[in-house]
Amino acid sequence: MAAARRHSAAQKAEIMHVVLVEPEIPPNTGNVARLCAATRTTLHLIEPFGFKLDDAALKRAGMDYWRQVDWRRWANWSAFAAQLPKRGRLWVIESGGPQIYSEVSFAADDYLVFGRETAGLPEPLLTQHRDRWLRIPMFNPEARSLNLSNCVALVLFEALRQQNFSGGS
Repeated sequence: MAAARRHSAAQKAEIMHVVLVEPEIPPNTGNVARLCAATRTTLHLIEPFGFKLDDAALKRAGMDYWRQVDWRRWANWSAFAAQLPKRGRLWVIESGGPQIYSEVSFAADDYLVFGRETAGLPEPLLTQHRDRWLRIPMFNPEARSLNLSNCVALVLFEALRQQNFSGGS
């Protein structure tokens, strides 16, 4: 995969951030990368991963969009959290959250945080950010979860819609 593409200062002012904490399934991460390329959203990947970054399924799902993605790799949550600027807020998206994702106001430079496909986000992280813990409604109590890349798309496009799709065509 090519190195992360950097955006100009003008573009950077309107960028959202998607954070995948310990992603496990290569096609999900590849699909999220493609979504981030299409929306000029910065992608943050937090280790450990359930795959190698040169995984064929990851590349195939991301197609040739990887060279267009502004992405960063972090050794762990602490390394990521240490670099967070004052601007922008963390929104943790996980089942059981007290608020539905469409009921909050997102802003440019916000961070949308998603957990592992099999385990979600760690409880301490959810508790620490309880005031910004969001859920996606599910109507079938027997359904365990939605696909990670679908969840990212739902929440990211709601955030972009609230910003009038600024910078989109």
